Amino acid sequence: MSDYNWCHNPDCHKIETQSRVRGTGDNKVLRTRKIRVRDFSGYHWFQGWENHFCNVSCFFQFMKVHYQEVVNIAPVKKPSETPIQVVTTKSQDYRMRYNGNDYEKVPFTSTATTITLKNT
Repeated sequence: MSDYNWCHNPDCHKIETQSRVRGTGDNKVLRTRKIRVRDFSGYHWFQGWENHFCNVSCFFQFMKVHYQEVVNIAPVKKPSETPIQVVTTKSQDYRMRYNGNDYEKVPFTSTATTITLKNT
């Protein structure tokens, strides 16, 4: 397997940037960017597209043209649902409020909602 891929955006070579200019003299061209293939599977920010597109702009230009083919791979005909349990807890606390002369403690109630997945 190669250590490099070419950007999959069919219009990558039309984007006018210095990083795409290749050639000498009057034989210059804009070329699709070469991408180093890396294994970032252990990183939380790695999505996978980074090994096939040179940047987010090229990725979305590709998706704009080919979104229908991508959607047809696994069409969604009905909504998905996950059983959950919603727990609402109220707590009493105080805030400091300036009344014009001094600060005073003012009670308030806060509400926190926790969603947990039910074991199925």
